[in-house]
Amino acid sequence: MKRYEGKRSYGQCFVTVNGCALDPRFDLRFHSPDGFEWGYGGSGPAQLALALLADHLANAEQALALYQSFKFKVIAGLPREGWTLTSQEIEQALQNLREMQPHLEGVP
Repeated sequence: MKRYEGKRSYGQCFVTVNGCALDPRFDLRFHSPDGFEWGYGGSGPAQLALALLADHLANAEQALALYQSFKFKVIAGLPREGWTLTSQEIEQALQNLREMQPHLEGVP
């Protein structure tokens, strides 16, 4: 099981997966030149949602289909001071999204 952690230090946000820096996946979409953010629904949270899902799902197409909904459902509500998410929690959030938004049902 993977463990994702977000922390703030000296005004910057850092996100790791199992202790290593999470790839922001600018190759998929470039939302935020300042990198990751969380706790609201802007461009930094969009970059984080995309990066988390791309890593968790290991499928760029699926991540691109789901990340905006995931941003509003999960990333916007993360505590500003820091957070931890496991792959199991991400999978549960994705399942909840699919149940609440029928158009996402076909997205694995």
